[in-house]
Amino acid sequence: MPDTAIIWFRQDLRLADNPALLAACEHQRVLPLYIHDDRNDSRWALGGAQKVWLHFSLMALDKALRDKGSRLLVRTGPHAETLQAVMDETGADAVYWNRQYEPESIDRDRQIKADLDDAGLTVKSFNGALLHEPWQVENKSGDPYKVFTPFWKAASRLPVSAPLAAPDALPAVASQYGSADVDELALLPDIPWDSGIREWWQPGEDGAHEALEAFIGEPISDYKSDRDKPARPGTSRLSPHLHFGEIGPRQVWHRVHEYTS
Repeated sequence: MPDTAIIWFRQDLRLADNPALLAACEHQRVLPLYIHDDRNDSRWALGGAQKVWLHFSLMALDKALRDKGSRLLVRTGPHAETLQAVMDETGADAVYWNRQYEPESIDRDRQIKADLDDAGLTVKSFNGALLHEPWQVENKSGDPYKVFTPFWKAASRLPVSAPLAAPDALPAVASQYGSADVDELALLPDIPWDSGIREWWQPGEDGAHEALEAFIGEPISDYKSDRDKPARPGTSRLSPHLHFGEIGPRQVWHRVHEYTS
């Protein structure tokens, strides 16, 4: 069986500037996987609006993958057990993901990595969500900054790596590997209160880049004066796109730097 890698999508629902995806692409077979754990015992459980956004973002990601020749495998259940089940089912010998930084996510990923390492499997994580890792911005004593201004000055002096291009194509995912439909995740509300989200926002990687270009097109020039005026389009409106990883901070940084240079 050819070597097979899983790219475990979490809050990085995009193809461009996705270091975990590109690492997985070094293998002969690539299995894009999203695991939906709908248990409500976490402090980081999704709210109603987040669920709506996630629904459409997953739909957009699946379409983007299909345009490249692949597709998204959606599974439900506890993350660790579900990931292991998919690896057993597919014979995957490697798994890659981009890091999350909430305390619960760090503890979960550390345990999953240890278990996979003990099983002799390849597991690697990457920075797909930050300009710089927390441990890269330290004071002269080697400790984290406790005051924002000196932290920002130190972080601003560090170079920002260039964003990575999306893969040109992806290998097909065998039809024998089943996937839940995004609709089965029941992320949309029973009472359709979400029409405003769908009318004014476009979840997904394409929508994220459209929002960035719209910001650069005009609001960025008046950002300093208009950012606190809700009646004006004075901000980037990128927050939800960044939260779900439909666009990465390196992409935003370089595009804005290109515009302002």
